[in-house]
Amino acid sequence: MFITAVPELMGRATRQPRNDGVRRLALALLAIGLLTVAGCSSKILMPPRIDLAPQHRIGLVTFTIENAKGSLNQLATERFMTHVLGGQPGIEVLELGDADKLLAEVGESELGLRAAQKIGEKYGTPAVFFGHLIVSDVKPRGVLRGLDLPRIEANVTVEIRARLLATESGGTLWSNSARETETVGQVAMTGGVPYFSAEDPNDAYGRLVDDLVYAVTADFRPYWVRK
Repeated sequence: MFITAVPELMGRATRQPRNDGVRRLALALLAIGLLTVAGCSSKILMPPRIDLAPQHRIGLVTFTIENAKGSLNQLATERFMTHVLGGQPGIEVLELGDADKLLAEVGESELGLRAAQKIGEKYGTPAVFFGHLIVSDVKPRGVLRGLDLPRIEANVTVEIRARLLATESGGTLWSNSARETETVGQVAMTGGVPYFSAEDPNDAYGRLVDDLVYAVTADFRPYWVRK
């Protein structure tokens, strides 16, 4: 038994250094790779480009909408407020409601310099957000899915324009816009004008609104930059 075991032991002795060398090389390459990845992916979190803390309390008028009716602008206003508050903890957003009713209250005909000043006087806000949606290139089509009843979907292009005005001077503190084309569900056409109304707006056109609002509010969120 001793004689037959010697070659096996010798074989192990001659193979072991080779395996150790390969293992050491593999570990060294892995370490180099990890260090390289870590170096390339090093990031720094930067503060928002626009700091709303000095205003503290900001008014928000429900966004107006052009070439469409329904709840698209209301959903956009709600998501806009959510994104702004998420990126700027500590501020207060005062919802001022429908633009036409608000303009009637302050005795103005359009959301501009004088309207901003009067809103500031009436509600004590140093700044106010205005927003406007423009709907275009609406291409409706009927869709039949499985055993469901036919439903109307549409390819639509929506642009959102938002700005922040100082209520003391009426000057613009910030403005931005975003444009998106998307297929949305549950759209009715009345006299050639699209009507956005659904039991569940999130399901019907929530993704379109989220994409638009996320893009337009980028200046109010912290962001990452590579080292």
